[in-house]
Amino acid sequence: MDHMNKQTNILHPTTQTFDAEVFKAQQPVLVDFWAPWCPPCRALKPVVEQLAEEMQGEALFAFINVDEHPALAEEFGVSSIPALMIVNKGDVVDAWTGYEAKPALKARMMAVVEK
Repeated sequence: MDHMNKQTNILHPTTQTFDAEVFKAQQPVLVDFWAPWCPPCRALKPVVEQLAEEMQGEALFAFINVDEHPALAEEFGVSSIPALMIVNKGDVVDAWTGYEAKPALKARMMAVVEK
């Protein structure tokens, strides 16, 4: 496996690691609650991955599969997916549901990154 292309700012936190990986992160984190059976989620995933590539060093991006981690989805009141939230310095500073194009996602992230 080629580790040169591995993105270091994409996380796959679990219920056990979520707190450490997301709430204690030094950078803002965009959390994407998704599932493989959800078409808008599948459409959004590559958009988030592209954004992660563009924002390497500025922000982190976490994917939570709600089927694999139902407790996390429940903890954050996720009732429809894709559900996204931005966590900065331990606080949820933005949250929304539904597909969003990359410029809109990037604008939301930059608003937090530039604070």
